[in-house]
Amino acid sequence: MTATPTALPVHPFEGADGVLKQIGDTPLVRLRRLPYPQISEGVQIWAKLEGCNPGGSVKDRPALSMVLDAVRRGVLEPGMRILDASSGNTGIAYAMIGAAMGFDLTLCLPKNANAERRAILRAYGAEIVDTSPLEGSDGAIRKARELHAAHPGKYVYLDQYGNDANWQAHFGSTGPEIWEQTGGRVTHFATTLGTSGTFMGVTRYLKSRNPAIHCAAVQPDSPFHGLEGLKHMETAIVPPIWRADEADEHLGAPTEIAFELVRRAAKEEGLLIGPSGGGALWAAMELGKRLDEGVIVTVFPDGGERYLSEPHIWGDRA
Repeated sequence: MTATPTALPVHPFEGADGVLKQIGDTPLVRLRRLPYPQISEGVQIWAKLEGCNPGGSVKDRPALSMVLDAVRRGVLEPGMRILDASSGNTGIAYAMIGAAMGFDLTLCLPKNANAERRAILRAYGAEIVDTSPLEGSDGAIRKARELHAAHPGKYVYLDQYGNDANWQAHFGSTGPEIWEQTGGRVTHFATTLGTSGTFMGVTRYLKSRNPAIHCAAVQPDSPFHGLEGLKHMETAIVPPIWRADEADEHLGAPTEIAFELVRRAAKEEGLLIGPSGGGALWAAMELGKRLDEGVIVTVFPDGGERYLSEPHIWGDRA
């Protein structure tokens, strides 16, 4: 098991300027209606609204951390082109950051990524390389590796799935924010797994402050799921940064219930969230059902604006 770090040598966002200085410090809000009466009044569920980042998702944090780390190490210099694989949100974050810092981006993206994400990427000037919709993010990873191997001098491959600067972004920012915003009262943490960076970084930070905090890792309950951006670890290319033994518990989120919670969050809490947020909310509520009291924190990775064209989530309601 990897030893829990106590500090990072450099803050992951050190050197950020302009719009990039607005990444992080997102709101933490308590859900007041939706979880009750399913859970005890002594249980609080709080959600980190990562859609409030300037690039619209939690992925602004690791993307900025990885780009700045590459610059500090001299790997990424002016005129070079960033390469990575993404299901969409990290790609958008890279494209925004690249535009602000003067780096071009080539993004390997599953062909079934929705219209909203593609439009945003093009607006930032990203080059999109379509990959098999049947292979999801794994197919995008394979294509990025192929491009980098074929043209090693053309691209700087940041590899979000295997880059320690990914989880370090959350150890240095998301975790401390949650601790401070709850006044250290957090008892449980649950978040969904894509690269696993959010879970790994926040869990390591929270455990460094209070080892008793219960941290649950949430993934889809089936390899055939509709929770875009999430990985079913048993059947996917496992991110090198993922350490299953650091989770106190593993939960499998059902797609249709997650979609239902997306719709309910909009109508009952005034929160427009994406499908991964629905999975995170399901997990937080499952934890809450077992408790008489506690402070549960989860992460809503992005907003629902990027999914309004998807009838399998919204039906005829959007």
